[in-house]
Amino acid sequence: MRTALIALLLAAATAFGQFSAKPGGAPPSELAPEMAAGLQQQGIAILSGGQPYSELWFRTQVPSGPETSENFVTWKTVPHGSYIGVIRYAVEGKDRRGQAIKPGIYTLRLSYFPVDGAHQGVEPTRDFLILSPADSDKDPNAAVAYEALMDMSRKVTGGRHPACLAMWKAESEFQEGLAQLGEHDWVLGVKIGNDPISLIVSGINEHDR
Repeated sequence: MRTALIALLLAAATAFGQFSAKPGGAPPSELAPEMAAGLQQQGIAILSGGQPYSELWFRTQVPSGPETSENFVTWKTVPHGSYIGVIRYAVEGKDRRGQAIKPGIYTLRLSYFPVDGAHQGVEPTRDFLILSPADSDKDPNAAVAYEALMDMSRKVTGGRHPACLAMWKAESEFQEGLAQLGEHDWVLGVKIGNDPISLIVSGINEHDR
């Protein structure tokens, strides 16, 4: 199980790995007030080689709705397109496809990769957080439709693919913190409301490029 492996690696990863995590600061003042209002007041700072890489703020509670019938989705009761949080990159980052993300502030919304031949087998689960420029995302209560969300996110990459970070709802052995999974993936375990999730904050899936 992915979360079991994360738990085993948790203690060593933050001490000796390339990436580490520490408590962050308050949500960015540049955010629209309505987008900042429901966020945790202390972020999670991700460091690369001891230097600031990114910082994340998640909602204190996530929206809930009827359980989705989509296959290979783990966060089934959160509506597609829901606002999950915010990420700020201090330096240029990379998404799950290896696409460059400029320093700046981006919202995170839940989506699923499409069921088609181009995406077959790229990840064990279809859950992703999609990045959009914070200055173009102003309604925290909206559940943004798939095509509209993809269009928003393409403003981040400037190409035909959205900017995305892989995630999944974690299982009972979940532990909070940052850990290395395999050779290249760095996974953040965090609770959003009562839901434990795992988010790959750094790591490129070579099969999806």
